[in-house]
Amino acid sequence: MPATAPIDRKYVAELERRLAAAEAEFARVTVQNALLESSNADLAAANARLERMLSQARHARFGPSSEKGDPDQRNLFTEDCEVAEGQLAAAGDAADKALGKASRKRSSAKRNKGNLPDHLERVEEVIEPDSTLCPCGCGEMVKVGEDRTQRLDVVPAQFRVLVTVRPKYMCRTCDGKSHAQAPAPEFLVPRGLGTNRFAVHSVVAKFCDHLPFYRQAEIWRRDGIEIDRTMLANWAGRIAFQLAPITDAMIDELKASDRLFADETTVPVLAPRTGKTRKDYLWAVVRDQRGWGGGAPPIVVFQHSRSRSAETAKKIFTGFKGGSLTVDGYAGYDALGDPKKTNQPWGITYCWTHWRRRFVEYSRTTSSPICTEMKEPIGQLNRIEPEIRGKDPDVRRAIRQKLSKPIVDALRPWLEAQLDMLSSSSDLTRHIRYGLKRWDGLARFLDDGRLEMDTNAVENAIRPIPLTRKNALFAGNYDGAVTWARMASLVGTCKLNGINPQAYLEHVLEKILNGHMQEDIQDLLPWNFKPDEARHS
Repeated sequence: MPATAPIDRKYVAELERRLAAAEAEFARVTVQNALLESSNADLAAANARLERMLSQARHARFGPSSEKGDPDQRNLFTEDCEVAEGQLAAAGDAADKALGKASRKRSSAKRNKGNLPDHLERVEEVIEPDSTLCPCGCGEMVKVGEDRTQRLDVVPAQFRVLVTVRPKYMCRTCDGKSHAQAPAPEFLVPRGLGTNRFAVHSVVAKFCDHLPFYRQAEIWRRDGIEIDRTMLANWAGRIAFQLAPITDAMIDELKASDRLFADETTVPVLAPRTGKTRKDYLWAVVRDQRGWGGGAPPIVVFQHSRSRSAETAKKIFTGFKGGSLTVDGYAGYDALGDPKKTNQPWGITYCWTHWRRRFVEYSRTTSSPICTEMKEPIGQLNRIEPEIRGKDPDVRRAIRQKLSKPIVDALRPWLEAQLDMLSSSSDLTRHIRYGLKRWDGLARFLDDGRLEMDTNAVENAIRPIPLTRKNALFAGNYDGAVTWARMASLVGTCKLNGINPQAYLEHVLEKILNGHMQEDIQDLLPWNFKPDEARHS
């Protein structure tokens, strides 16, 4: 038999290398397929969710007409859509990564819907490559440029202990007769546990962010900080007391205004010695001239009351200049416009949205062509108003006379004709008569470009109250309700003027504690606050 040829070891080694490479490639493809299957499943799930939300959106847009609800509630739908879109984008990125593709480019508007303010601290993080040596053996490579990416970062709230040190100095030559020491700073609570900034932070968290004190206490307890909610409530009362001159000055500003909005909402207050809550009220008075380009800053002031009566309304508006008051159809305001009941009668302007809401609610349970036809002209009026917002009063009046007045003039005789076909005791008849009774007040906006046809200005300002009410449940006593009203006034006015409530309240509290003169209180009103000056003070 012929002798067996010797085995080429290099050939065997090459075969083993190829085999190992093939096994590695097979493993890579197996992992890639698994990733693709997972990504496809994620994509399918995200697509299914988007399809469901698209169906809901079509129903909301093209389904039966309904009154607009709380914008915060409507935004929940948008947020869910964004969540589903984020899941879809992440699944797509994972698929691209599994295939070895570059990440998909997205428009800057899609990638970043916010902005990065210039005043934020910039912290640079430089990421160098593992090696800057040329793979060809040429030596060290030279830097020719860089890529810079900015992303918003957050450092979670950190507690710290502020230690105030006041050195004492004494002259030894004078036998201690001469000495010097800086005066102690004024604190909201003498020898209190928290700084003024901490107390303001707690107040803003409750009255601006609707986070009740007990939840704040639970959050801080996670960091080992034990602060009872009663202490936080005490701080809020102290702040409200110190800032009372500012809210009083805001009321004086409102008293000099001749175009105002008013509304009221309930606020539960714990009744003394009963363990039960009673229904009190916060009355909101708003000045907002932005609709017609007026120069006065917007204001909202809340006042607490035990009652919703007409007498309470008269008491709240005692001392006001008078003029035009835009309200809903609540009869408690009617006395303010009656010359027989007040020496300075207001021109009461009624809200078209509240009137329309009656027909919307009626049509939800009863099919009525009258309701359908009634909602259309009011909808036409509402479509005109956004086009003239912010324009000069004379321009607004001229457009309303040309476009809105014919609609209003045609509506009244049509409604009166419908009454002849309806039972005098029906709910629909009552809704029609509601508007006809208030017709002069409903039509008043046509003749004055400084008026609005709805109470949106005060309703938007009052909306945070129910949110705080829902989370905080009730005010502990009368003083708690008064504090609620004052803080809501300051926070609400800050928001109307685009001011950071935290920065503003810190600033004015420091000024008042350090003896700011009462006659200069105008300098501390929210619209006079200058953030840059406060930052460097």
